[in-house]
Amino acid sequence: MPMTRSERQQRARIGGFALAASRDPREYTRAARRGFMRRFLDEVDPNRTLPEAERERRATAALKAHMGRLALRSARKRRNGR
Repeated sequence: MPMTRSERQQRARIGGFALAASRDPREYTRAARRGFMRRFLDEVDPNRTLPEAERERRATAALKAHMGRLALRSARKRRNGR
């Protein structure tokens, strides 16, 4: 019998916790985080003309804006009952 959506979510959650209990999450997510941040670095300075500190500052702001948009969308969906 196939698992329900809830069962799959619970199984994934257990697996995530088991992995985090045995290894440092900062280590096994480092490449993904670096790639994700590269997206914002490319967005704010595609030609790499800005000083490094300014690129980092702008990329961090772009990341926060992105996360804010996601949070707003999520809140609207929850309010409207999906």
